[in-house]
Amino acid sequence: MACSASDLAPLLSTTVNSTEAATYLCSQFSSIANQLSDATYAVNNTYLLFSAYLVFAMQLGFAMLCAGSVRAKNTMNIMLTNVLDAAAGGLSYYLFGYAFSFGSPSNGFIGRHFFGLREFPSSQADYSFFLYQWAFAIAAAGITSGSIAERTQFVAYLIYSSFLTGFVYPVVSHWFWSGDGWASAVKSDNNLLFGSGAIDFAGSGVVHMVGGIAGLWGALIEGPRIGRFDRSGRSVVLRGHSASLVVLGSFLLWFGWYGFNPGSFLTILKSYGDSGGYYGQWSAVGRTAVTTTLAGCTAALTTLFGKRLLVGHWNVLDVCNGLLGGFAAITAGCSVVEPWAAIICGFVASWVLIGCNKLAEKLKYDDPLEAAQLHGGCGAWGLLFTGFFAKEAFVNEVYPNKAGRPYGLFMGGGGKLLAAQIIEILVIYGWVTMTMGPLFYGLKKLNLLRISSEDEMAGMDLTRHGGFAYAYHDGDDQSGKPSSFTMRRVEPTDENTPHRDSPPITRLHLPYHTLLSLEHTWCGIYVKMGRIEDLEGADDASFEQLVEEIREAADWDETKTEDLLTEKIVAEFVSFHVKKAGKEAAARRLEGREAETAEKRRTMPDISPSKSHVHSLAKKRLQQGLLERDSQKEEEAGKLNKQEGRN
Repeated sequence: MACSASDLAPLLSTTVNSTEAATYLCSQFSSIANQLSDATYAVNNTYLLFSAYLVFAMQLGFAMLCAGSVRAKNTMNIMLTNVLDAAAGGLSYYLFGYAFSFGSPSNGFIGRHFFGLREFPSSQADYSFFLYQWAFAIAAAGITSGSIAERTQFVAYLIYSSFLTGFVYPVVSHWFWSGDGWASAVKSDNNLLFGSGAIDFAGSGVVHMVGGIAGLWGALIEGPRIGRFDRSGRSVVLRGHSASLVVLGSFLLWFGWYGFNPGSFLTILKSYGDSGGYYGQWSAVGRTAVTTTLAGCTAALTTLFGKRLLVGHWNVLDVCNGLLGGFAAITAGCSVVEPWAAIICGFVASWVLIGCNKLAEKLKYDDPLEAAQLHGGCGAWGLLFTGFFAKEAFVNEVYPNKAGRPYGLFMGGGGKLLAAQIIEILVIYGWVTMTMGPLFYGLKKLNLLRISSEDEMAGMDLTRHGGFAYAYHDGDDQSGKPSSFTMRRVEPTDENTPHRDSPPITRLHLPYHTLLSLEHTWCGIYVKMGRIEDLEGADDASFEQLVEEIREAADWDETKTEDLLTEKIVAEFVSFHVKKAGKEAAARRLEGREAETAEKRRTMPDISPSKSHVHSLAKKRLQQGLLERDSQKEEEAGKLNKQEGRN
């Protein structure tokens, strides 16, 4: 609103001083208006920065989720890759990514300005906008890292992360979010795809599908982890080591999603026409937070009961993935749908995730975090959902640059928006396949993608990162209660394999439950490194000693003993031992049949009886040891009672 001194002066009076008074009042009015404009810009910029911080905090959630979803022997590796995604992504997005995304002037395919943030900021964007978009880019890279966890070389992470954040993701974000993008809903010339453009408000396709499909191709080209499927093709669950970290990561991601979705408005101080002071963009921001919440909650509960019906138990890990699947799905249409529609979105997203997981299992596809199924599958559903349920009034509020836009099919808006959403799904799948597929395949051919089988079985923390993620130091505990025992920590030699004659590097005090991971023992290292010949020539009492250590460690908690041995130690010991190429020698070693002939070994039809025999043998040894100990205690107690009676 402008102030004109010539128009104001006659309203004041007819005196000579009226012109000076009008000029003074207009100058003061302009000053106040400028200050209000600056304050509005500052509030909006602060809102965007705060949202960027929330989205970046999702990296902590990704790190915790990934760490809890992998086995303990790969914890340091997956945590380091999450740091790498942010660091490498920061440089690549600064140098190239932002320019390819939002470098205007540009064409419909790719941006071509602001490389290295030259001539930045501009009238269209400030540094806070760059930071916000960078946080989105590294989120896509973090999704991919989960799909290829526990078997990927470190250099491959560096290469794919830089390429994804510097080129693949920016091109997609230019198509659908830039004012020049060919399918953008905010295209400046209003020449929109099907008259609407594709509505992907916060990135179900741009972020989640890109990261999920990239992870899909990485995992397909690498192949499944060792032991993920048995020889008959049946699925073997390789559970992550910490449900606590998974839950913590899920809640951190939930918190960050309130910057991911509501923050995508970019501003908060904006009125909507003649709606009045009570309703504006600030209200739309709140509505977006509500739809986000409802979709995630519905998906979590649906997954809880759905998996209970399918597998017969309540699983917190599945519930967390269902929660995140609901969030990924609602991300596209969170700003343009009613809260009741968000409940439908979350419900269907849960079953999409369950169905994708079933399909992945049948196809022998191995994704430790279910990232491709969760982000790729649920992200695609989220785009379709928006084409079905986008409300006309909300679409015109959020995208006011063109009146009379198409809206959701089920809301009476026809099928044009749905067609645009389908086009987005297809082009994202095609683009990521054309770029990331050849990259992963090339890395595989150059032997830069997957680690060796020996390193994979032993764990990358030990073979690549110099130690373990969890170190326990109980040596200062002077209590009489036996809460720990000493095991020898094994370090790899120059040949990356331990030798049984090597002296121990250190004495490591561990609580009994760390026996669940065998890498801390000579016996376990030999098995996981595939050194069957070392086991054959090892001390005859090696296995008996392992059982005895378990028994002694569990003296103070006998209820844990049988479960500790039979369900974890023996199962893991036997599975690695008998799967080796020399399975006959391993079976002979475990069963004590040292005189078995070569002919019998060649004709052994099935090793499962050997595994069962070893399993039962270990249980008998343990039970016998416990009975002998109890018998000794009873004899000692009887002698003590007799002695007291004599006295």
